[in-house]
Amino acid sequence: MDGISARDVSKRFRSVQALDGVSFEVGPGEVVSLLGPNGAGKSTLLRILGTTILADSGSVTVAGHDVADDAAGARRSLGVMIGDERAHYWRLSGRRNLMFFAALAGLSRRDAARRTEELLAEVRLSAAAGRRVGEYSSGMKARLSLARALLADPPLLLLDEPTRNLDPLSASHFRQSAERLAHERGAGILFATHNLHEAVAISNRILVLASGKIVLEEQAEGMDANRLEAAFLAAVRSQEDDDNDIPSDELAVSA
Repeated sequence: MDGISARDVSKRFRSVQALDGVSFEVGPGEVVSLLGPNGAGKSTLLRILGTTILADSGSVTVAGHDVADDAAGARRSLGVMIGDERAHYWRLSGRRNLMFFAALAGLSRRDAARRTEELLAEVRLSAAAGRRVGEYSSGMKARLSLARALLADPPLLLLDEPTRNLDPLSASHFRQSAERLAHERGAGILFATHNLHEAVAISNRILVLASGKIVLEEQAEGMDANRLEAAFLAAVRSQEDDDNDIPSDELAVSA
């Protein structure tokens, strides 16, 4: 199974060059962390990969499907988790939410029920499955979002700051789940985060995006958060010197 491949991807919104010739790959069984200051273009890149907007130029393939020519095929190969609590129906229970989205993914009623119960157990929500999502904590909603992304057992995952609202224990469980998906099931994962410790802990490779460009690519093996922070800041500041478009207060990153 092919992974994710981006080649010279550019996107402009009026006067803002959101992406400028971005190229990278995520292979099967590989976890790639995507770092960058606010406004770097991370969300735009994820939206292009997830087929919700089109690039102005360049090419993107997901599991061998061109996202412009075969968006439906690309979507079938993707599980997408966006850090947005509005991704659920708050008046429905966690179980009914997953059943609904499983039906949209084309699962039969029997398979949807089986997969829903499997994933509720996987994300430790079985006990709360009958409660309305509006009563869930932020961490519980994040875990439900992960379960939704995994419903169709996709070979590729796009995770946008998935642990942002999780407590340290829940975040640790999440990272273990992501690593298991990569190592045991061969899932390719693009993991956007602001947490340097998390990026080092979970990744095979680390990409840094600044002003719409990949300004750093590092192997995570042998890296620690302090070394990554130094490399991150040096790369982003170098890009800032080139274009003077990144405000200095956006260089702060979570440790």
